[in-house]
Amino acid sequence: MRLKPAGIIVILLIIGLLAYFALKPKMSELRNENGEELPNTSASKDNGTSDKTNSTTTTSGTKDEDREFNYTPEKPQNGTLRGVVEVGATGFNSFVINMDNQNRWEIVSKDFGESLTYEGLATTDDIRAGLKKYLAAMFDKGVAKNNMHFVISSGAQKEPKTTEISNELKKMGYVVNLVTAEQEGKFGFSATVPPSFADNSYLIDIGSGNTKISWNENGSLKSLELPGAKYFEKGVSDDQVYDQVKSGALKIPEGKRNVGFILGGVPFTLAKQHRKGEERYTVLRAPQSYNASDKKMGAGLNIYKAIAEATKTDTFVFDWDANFTIGFLLSLKK
Repeated sequence: MRLKPAGIIVILLIIGLLAYFALKPKMSELRNENGEELPNTSASKDNGTSDKTNSTTTTSGTKDEDREFNYTPEKPQNGTLRGVVEVGATGFNSFVINMDNQNRWEIVSKDFGESLTYEGLATTDDIRAGLKKYLAAMFDKGVAKNNMHFVISSGAQKEPKTTEISNELKKMGYVVNLVTAEQEGKFGFSATVPPSFADNSYLIDIGSGNTKISWNENGSLKSLELPGAKYFEKGVSDDQVYDQVKSGALKIPEGKRNVGFILGGVPFTLAKQHRKGEERYTVLRAPQSYNASDKKMGAGLNIYKAIAEATKTDTFVFDWDANFTIGFLLSLKK
């Protein structure tokens, strides 16, 4: 019997439907094998989560998404209050921490150059009176005089006013510690990089006068000094600094590039733009996600971009509590 065209079409439709339902399970299986329905694990890295006392996770996301760094430092046990004052180029930064004999610490107070600047300290009498008032406020927080320390950073040592401040502090019976750029990098690493990340990550501290990069290699800390975020004041071009910083960052061993922990004035400004509350850690966005509001920020972003492109690190974590001066405290004998 000869089939009419309409009958042929019906038969073909039936055959097509049977083939579709027969192959559907296999098609689903192929989708799974191609990874379309599986969680994306290709971006995951070993971030040292073997630390039993802490949860260390970084959420995944695109470069422009706000991510979280979920790490909780151990609390100090039977700690002692210690204070440190950084004598900076324009004023003081001060920190009071509770610290135990295992170098576990927590911030008690922090003050970034707001309570005492050098503008009103015209004479030595002004300096002495200002320092006494400033120190009294720190003593009121419970810091003993013998646990108060003073540090002058490598960049601030070039400022004439810090010499006057240093001399007055010495007359008051205090020791003033001069710190090199190399020491700043190492102290910053000790204060900022969590123990479970110490063997696979690194620190960047973008200061005005210089940038420090440090990492742990074969049981000892290595540190590099590179241009800071005010390099434009010296007439140095963006391209020149970019190349210099990128060349320096390439010295970080590939096995140490998991997370870049970051400090400094420009990173502070970047993190402030999308901090969600009072969390200690803020994951920075990719450098190209920010717009520079002034020359210093633009220079800092140029440095950040050079490091990111050299290392291929995709997670940079700003620590709101850490500072190289806290690392100085951790280095002292208990």
